[in-house]
Amino acid sequence: MAYAEHDVVIQYDAMGIYAFLLDPRNLPYWREGIESVALVSGAVGAPGSVYRPALTAGSFPPAAGDFELTAARPGAEIQFQVISGRARVHCGYYLSTHGGSTHVRFALRYRPGVASFLLSAGMRRAMQAQVVQLEQLKMLLEAEQAAA
Repeated sequence: MAYAEHDVVIQYDAMGIYAFLLDPRNLPYWREGIESVALVSGAVGAPGSVYRPALTAGSFPPAAGDFELTAARPGAEIQFQVISGRARVHCGYYLSTHGGSTHVRFALRYRPGVASFLLSAGMRRAMQAQVVQLEQLKMLLEAEQAAA
């Protein structure tokens, strides 16, 4: 299994961060390699809703697939699962409030099949590169907060 996570503390309220992360159409604002995300079925932010990312050339995963919102606890947790494509990755955002700031953890988990076991080292590196992009979310939201 490949696993990667990254944590940041953002000077922003947890519900504001939760609302932003709950809509995957916001991913292009802070995640490199994602051009756009379209809602395929369901309602935005509702468990069971399915999204399709449009990726820029050379992005990870190379053949990304549709993903589904699997769990949402307001202000605390959001989970997605890739449901098509080669890499069936599970991702989650976990939030907790600390005074006027919010601790955010972004975690990815990938369970390769027997045939793709050799890819797990490369996948682990690529996943780590993805989770550290949480720093870009921090910069984006704190700049928005400062401008308000």
